[in-house]
Amino acid sequence: MNKPMNNYDVLVIGSGAAGLTLALHLAARHRVALLSKQRLQDGSTWFAQGGIAGVLDETDSVDAHIADTLDAGAGLCHPDAVRFTVENSRDAIQWLIHQGVEFTREDDGEYHLTKEGGHSHRRIIHSADATGRAVHSTLIERVRNTPNIDCFEHHIALDLIRQPDAKTGRFRCAGCYVYNKDTEEVEVFQGRAVVLATGGAAKAYLYTSNPDGASGDGIAMAWRAGCRVANMEFNQFHPTCLYHPKAKSMLITEALRGEGATLKLPSGERFMERFDKRGELAPRDIVARAIDHEMKRLGADCVYLDISHKDPAFVREHFPTVYKKCLEYGIDITKEAIPVVPAAHYTCGGVMVDQHGRSDLDQLYAIGETTFTGLHGANRLASNSLLECVVYARSAALHIDSTLDTIAPPRPALAWDASRVTDSDEDVVISHNWDELRRFMWDFVGIVRTRKRLLRAEHRVRLLQQEILEFYANYKITSDLIELRNLAVVSELIIRSALDRRESRGLHYSLDYPGLRELAMDTILVPENFADQRHFVSTSVSTTEADAGEQRT
Repeated sequence: MNKPMNNYDVLVIGSGAAGLTLALHLAARHRVALLSKQRLQDGSTWFAQGGIAGVLDETDSVDAHIADTLDAGAGLCHPDAVRFTVENSRDAIQWLIHQGVEFTREDDGEYHLTKEGGHSHRRIIHSADATGRAVHSTLIERVRNTPNIDCFEHHIALDLIRQPDAKTGRFRCAGCYVYNKDTEEVEVFQGRAVVLATGGAAKAYLYTSNPDGASGDGIAMAWRAGCRVANMEFNQFHPTCLYHPKAKSMLITEALRGEGATLKLPSGERFMERFDKRGELAPRDIVARAIDHEMKRLGADCVYLDISHKDPAFVREHFPTVYKKCLEYGIDITKEAIPVVPAAHYTCGGVMVDQHGRSDLDQLYAIGETTFTGLHGANRLASNSLLECVVYARSAALHIDSTLDTIAPPRPALAWDASRVTDSDEDVVISHNWDELRRFMWDFVGIVRTRKRLLRAEHRVRLLQQEILEFYANYKITSDLIELRNLAVVSELIIRSALDRRESRGLHYSLDYPGLRELAMDTILVPENFADQRHFVSTSVSTTEADAGEQRT
């Protein structure tokens, strides 16, 4: 039986800070469908602890924030993307305040600004140590009270729908096939514009700070639809996640180090100054590699993050979430050090977009961690991610709003055909492949890489994709199968990108190529069906890349 079509002006896939911000900016004039694969609050935004970077203090400057971002990005940031983001930081944060987000204030009523690794000034506005939750809960409440936004929870996007445009002759995005987890059926959602705001792909790794939904869905769907991706080899590993047998994906915010927490070996000895003069406030890639090095050198299961030398009242006031969560596991951070390990945290690459969030496929936009904007370069500067979500969501919304009235509604799409598939009695295949994928990604494509390990991972991921494709073609889909299919795609993109980069830069560190190449170039992967688009976005380039006049593909 054909399922009814769901027709909207704009279809937003993803319910984090980026998707919610865009939906709220468009709802005054357009009907918006907002899809969430779980509950609205189950994405990565809710769990973000640190804060939002912005130029808010009189002693700070746009140029200083730009310089810090460029420095962290190790030569691969696109200067115009960095300037665009930073120059819009104050307006983006003021918009959040206007929505009702309550950021932490000093006793005199001024906003408290903290400092994180790689920043030269205190410029991180935050809500204690649960900024993501404060932002997310506020935006969710606003969305739920906005009549023109329809929220569809427990709906997982499967694949984008492409149609040739009668006027331009180019393909356009016309909607998406969506799996309804409640009914276990596939529905069709269509819109004049489609926006991917699905987050990153850190669940490709065995250990991650991200919630279960971070399976790279938007990146995989865009790739299958013919969009280019860039810099997928730059996976940020957060240096400090709680090491405890009962803890799952618990991030220990970098703001602890910003307020004086120190990293120590099991012996109690500090070690970061041996790796970088900035010590614990070095950029995340340096800290993560240092921890990884010391753990392997000593055969240690973890290292320790210690803030117990600070006043207990200060610790409880500034880090209530970390304090309470650690206490649940029997760790009083005002009296003892926290056992920590690195874990996959942020995907710096993604779908190539311009400053309006436009992808290579007409009427397909992408915002947030799903994207490659040129902001992060080879390593994301702390707390620039939530800023990017809001800045680019506002920019994309402005472009959609100014052009949507000229875009004809898409033609009705074909219903999903599930007539030739059967129920599977071999779901163990999915769980086994899921576990194997994440394990070899961690072992072979992790913090420190070698060409031999990468080639082994590439061979295995392609075999896995063949198995997944066969399973996908013959059995009814499930949410686990959808995510496994997408994770296999993004894992191959990560591996291919890592093999292409024969140097060590930022988050990509290779024992075979420990030095820097003279020219800093993006790694751009082009899908076989890219020529179908006959249109592609023009992104900015890094300074050294512009001088060289070339890109790696």
